[in-house]
Amino acid sequence: MSEQTPTGRMFSRRRRANVEGGRQHFHKVKVSPEEEAQLLQLAEKQGVTIPRLLVESALSSEASETPTERKQAIAELFAVHTLLARVSNNVNQLARHANSGDEFPAEAAATLAYVKKLAVRIREVVDGIPT
Repeated sequence: MSEQTPTGRMFSRRRRANVEGGRQHFHKVKVSPEEEAQLLQLAEKQGVTIPRLLVESALSSEASETPTERKQAIAELFAVHTLLARVSNNVNQLARHANSGDEFPAEAAATLAYVKKLAVRIREVVDGIPT
């Protein structure tokens, strides 16, 4: 059971989408080297450019998250959902084997431990989504 999550372009895009007529206004912002390092770190963490990070952060001031953070959380939930489906299949196979009267497989303990680990991961993802 691998914990690799699918990475597609469905939810990831560094730059903002183009708008009809283009963007007519721009703003120049000067930052210190320390601020630049922080902005770069935040932008890399979210997988966006610094200008996009600044615009999303400023325009989502009423919300406690940026649209990029929201999309990342949704992508993570989809990945966890896929893992949960795979684990459910394994649990069904174990139950079928146990009900057939054969000896209970040794892999069952590892599978159940993984289910518990996955449940904790789901809780962490859900708790990380601001309400």
